[in-house]
Amino acid sequence: MQQVYLDNAATSRMRKEAFDAMLPYFMDEYANPSSIHAMSREPRAAVKKARAQIAGCLNADPSEIFFTSGGTESDNWALVSGAEMREKKGRHIIVSAIEHHAILETARYLERRGFEVTRVGVDGDGIVKLDELEKAIRPDTTLVSVMAANNEIGTIQPIEEISKILKGKDILFHTDAVQAFGHIPLDVKALGVDMLSASGHKFGGPKGVGFLYVRKGVKLVPFMHGGEQEEGRRAGTTNVPGIVGMGVAAEIACSGLEASMARTAELRDHLIERVLSEIPYSRLNGHRTSRLPSNADFSFEFIEGESMLMSLGTKGVCVSTGSACASGSLDPSHVLLGIGLPHEIAHGSIRMSIPEDATMEQIDYAADCLKQTVETMRSLSPLYDDFVKSRKVRGCTTENTATR
Repeated sequence: MQQVYLDNAATSRMRKEAFDAMLPYFMDEYANPSSIHAMSREPRAAVKKARAQIAGCLNADPSEIFFTSGGTESDNWALVSGAEMREKKGRHIIVSAIEHHAILETARYLERRGFEVTRVGVDGDGIVKLDELEKAIRPDTTLVSVMAANNEIGTIQPIEEISKILKGKDILFHTDAVQAFGHIPLDVKALGVDMLSASGHKFGGPKGVGFLYVRKGVKLVPFMHGGEQEEGRRAGTTNVPGIVGMGVAAEIACSGLEASMARTAELRDHLIERVLSEIPYSRLNGHRTSRLPSNADFSFEFIEGESMLMSLGTKGVCVSTGSACASGSLDPSHVLLGIGLPHEIAHGSIRMSIPEDATMEQIDYAADCLKQTVETMRSLSPLYDDFVKSRKVRGCTTENTATR
């Protein structure tokens, strides 16, 4: 039995180069970079280098990169501090309806504090409705947050177009790029964003470290209070090994981005074609082409996603039913409901996200296992049996009525 990991959106394998770069800062160069003695110089220089490596990926200045514990902290910081610093202007915030829970739950927290939040809908492909967003803007709107690419269905959002809508309106614009950074090109100047969040473990770096890009001129107030680390904006002892590993991973991911995108997109498209052509009553969720190169999210009628996940697991195929942060929930994905899927189809969905070192053989093995799993589970489903019988009575077949 093969072991095929297709849950790269949940976390990626750490790059060996990143791991090797981290090691000296655990045992040898272990000094605190905030100290002023001689032993702090090397750790401090390493952190400075990592800041430059990450800034280089974004066409940003190193002074605009602030290190955090990960994407969730970065999202919380951007929303809470962004809302607080503009509170005198207004207390209205706009987010998309399919944001990650790190944004949606923070928005709910702000609502409990008296802020008003508008959640803009998306179309059937998961793309934010720009006309709805534009109509939602009010004189008291101070902050808009729309993710660069969705963590479940992989749809890439029109961030540059949103930036143009907001231009000249004195509104902060944040994007959650946790799924996008290191996987698609991101240029903060071209995107026109004021803040951008990312997390190291999504692109071959270590877990527990991330960053927030904050454009020069945006005086974002501190979210973590204490010492003077990160120019006084984010207190806490600097995670030197994590930051070093993330910097190396970022540099490698961004330098080889074009080749990596082409390779994973080829594997993704092969997987999509096999699933949609060989498994009746299947559908691809998200935009067909404007999606992350590694993402393929499917729904299958008459079966349940959790059961598929467990069955595939017995065959060595590791997939997800959606965001790992919501894996304990029995509710349908808010993203799939947001694109208009009914509950019963949303429940029958799985996300397959492809690592850059995956092989075509592994993709074919996963597709074979998925096809077998769906056939087996449907053979045990009274609903599917009744549906097939009703189609035969009307002179139809399952093959020529499959949802693509």
